[in-house]
Parts: sequence; C-alpha cells; structure tokens
Amino acid sequence: MTEMIKVGRFEISSVVTGHCRLDGGAMFGVVPKVLWEQTEDVDTFNRILLAMRTLVAVDREAGRVILVDTGAGSKWSVEEAGRYAVDNHAESLPSALGDIGFSEADVTDVVITHAHFDHCGGLTEWADQAGGDVKVRFPGARHWVHGEHWRHANSPTERDRASFLKRDFEVLEASGLLEMVEGDDPPPPFEGMRWILSMGHTPYLMLPFFEDDKHPLLFTGDMIPTSSHLRPAWVMAYDLYPLISLEEKKKVLDQCRDEGLMLAFPHDPKMGGAAVRVEGKKVEVDHPLDL
Repeated sequence: MTEMIKVGRFEISSVVTGHCRLDGGAMFGVVPKVLWEQTEDVDTFNRILLAMRTLVAVDREAGRVILVDTGAGSKWSVEEAGRYAVDNHAESLPSALGDIGFSEADVTDVVITHAHFDHCGGLTEWADQAGGDVKVRFPGARHWVHGEHWRHANSPTERDRASFLKRDFEVLEASGLLEMVEGDDPPPPFEGMRWILSMGHTPYLMLPFFEDDKHPLLFTGDMIPTSSHLRPAWVMAYDLYPLISLEEKKKVLDQCRDEGLMLAFPHDPKMGGAAVRVEGKKVEVDHPLDL
C-alpha cells in the first residue's frame, strides 16, 4: 500500500521508479571519499546507489493527479544501462497509482523539474520496437517545464550535453502537451502549489512548492538530491554553478528552520523526504517522512 502524507490540498507520496549508480566523486564534488563513503552504498567502480523517485501529488477536490519527474524510463540498451547501472522498475508507478484509485491514464499534469535523463526518461517510451520511434507516455497530461530550461536542454553546453537525451523529450515539442513556464517569478500553476526556481545545478531547475500553513513541502530536485547533500558545501560536481547551489541550499535550510519546510528528495535510496533540523551550522534529518 502506498504511503501518503497530507500537505495543504494535496495527498503526496514518493515512488521509486528505478535505481541507478553514478560516480561518488561527481555526486559529492570536493568532499573527500573518506567522508561520504561512510553513508553511501559504493560499488567497485566508485559509483553510489541512487533511487530515481517520482513524486505523486493528488488534489482530489480539483481532480488533479500530478507527477513530478519520471525517472530514467525504459528506453535503454544493455550497454547504456550498464554504464549507469540503470534498473527501471516498470510496474512501480502503475502499482502506486492503483493503490490510491488511479491509473496512468488519470494523470493530469507532469512536472519536468529538468530534462536530465535520470529525471525525465520516463516521459516517453518506445512506440513499437526498441530503438525506433518514441511516444508520449502520458498523453492526457499537461507537461510543465520552464522555457529557459527547455531551450538549454535542446542546446546544452559541451560540459553537460551528456545529461540530455533528446529521445526522452523532443517529441513533446509537437505534441501540444507542453506548458512553457516563463520568467523569473512565474505565477502559480494552480491552487496550493507554486514554483521555486533554482540556477545552480542547471539553468531554471523548476521545483514545486506545496503550500501548507504549518509544514509546506518542497521537492528539491537536484538542488539537494539526497539527505546526504543537506550540508551546504556538499555540492555535486555535476552542478554548472556550484557556488550558486551552495547559496540556494542555505536559503532552503533557513526555511526549514524558520518555517517548518519539509523536503522531498529525488534520489535518496533510503527515504522519500524528511523534516530537517538546523542548529547553527549543524544540519541533519530530524525524521524521515512517511511517503
């Protein structure tokens, strides 16, 4: 049975749609291995285990079923999957939706925080045979993405181009399903949720903030990929602008301390989210969330 928490108008759960492994040094940047290896599952290739999570947010009153990120999806050759140890859990999302009375056909909105393959590969699937044409997986849903990020994803830099696989998202352009968010202060998409923009990891990372009088919830995307990355200086080498990431994390942690903000992680293999305790420079998980 899928666990859910109530945040404002929404029932929210975190679904592990697969696992992958990425280089531990890249995931922790300048932090030495002697520190991060104490908490991580590290293989012989120095890769750490990461979950690929989809956040499911349901507003039953409004008839809205929202997915935030979709994991790496199923469009992987054996060679490609081996490079990142991609293990796609094809039935986890349909099963989780079924537990709460829905199916993939009921999905009304998909939030693309950013178009890196481990976050948006599940937007599409092979239309017929592997390696052929692709089709949109959620044809009844609006797909939300920031326009500036979309343009970056289609013309990435030499440094980050390997993170974008156009087979994952390019068919959305002509589908009529894209909802382009623009500007540095975009209006809320619907009641009870608004956007937070982050610039450190990739341009215009777009994060959903679920409003609540006591304990709002932020899906952190790759600003804070796991609970191990809560400390401000523990920033990924994958981030295009690591000093911006550091400052953005500090602001979020201030909100955790002052406003009771809870966090949902995209990649933590142990927990979908957490309430966070911030005392001076000490930052730690107060308790995992039941989602």
